[in-house]
Amino acid sequence: MDTQNAAQATKMLSDLALIRSKAPLIHNITNYVAMNPTANALLAVGASPVMAQAIEEVDQMVSISSSLVLNIGTISVSWMESMIKAGEAALIKKIPIIFDPVGAGATDFRTIACNKIIDTCTPSIIRGNASEIMALNDNQTETKGVDSTASSDAALDAAKALALRTKAVVVISGETDYITDGTQVNSIPFGSTMMARVTGMGCTSSAIVGAFAAVNPNMLEAATNAMLIMGIAGQLAAQYSKGNGSLQVNFLDELFNFDDKTIARI
Repeated sequence: MDTQNAAQATKMLSDLALIRSKAPLIHNITNYVAMNPTANALLAVGASPVMAQAIEEVDQMVSISSSLVLNIGTISVSWMESMIKAGEAALIKKIPIIFDPVGAGATDFRTIACNKIIDTCTPSIIRGNASEIMALNDNQTETKGVDSTASSDAALDAAKALALRTKAVVVISGETDYITDGTQVNSIPFGSTMMARVTGMGCTSSAIVGAFAAVNPNMLEAATNAMLIMGIAGQLAAQYSKGNGSLQVNFLDELFNFDDKTIARI
């Protein structure tokens, strides 16, 4: 690990200690596919997850939460309305909002939903793959379902532009993760290609970003720390996993046991 990433790892461990001591409640309005892995990953780092999407209760749930994660993986009109209501409540409470634009650019409905959520909820952090980030910045970009058709490097300019336009920190997940506020750019070179074979891994990243944003008011630093722990845990777990099944379990164990000794293994 180079000097820059080592320094970032020290900051990440400090945030991780806060998460474990405070156990912040992370309110997720997320997709059916990702609920279980997302909740388990949040528990593994020491946060407290709640999955609540009923429009009748989202504002009350936000009132007791430390951050809000909005994920449109299985979006519907009713879920979009719940997300907007929750987002408006989060803005009033002034807690971080993390937005995961799953499949942006794949259909008109998804792209319209993304733009409406961004305009109404003004998220603190937007995290997506390269194609999703490019689609949010340019409505002509198309995605292959929920998978990226572009590299994270190719989306960096789009991420910077999106960050400047929305005032949000933008995270691109990929072989190298990029985190930008439109001016400053941080990169995370860790991870494994096997992680792309585990459903909900990107969604899990957004939830972990929510946990770090709950304890660190610097959104650029919080998002960077979250992607760093994801990358290191995934890379180490992949080294002794036989396939994507064992990777899911080993990844959670790496998160649960993460400490300074974990970093020394990179």
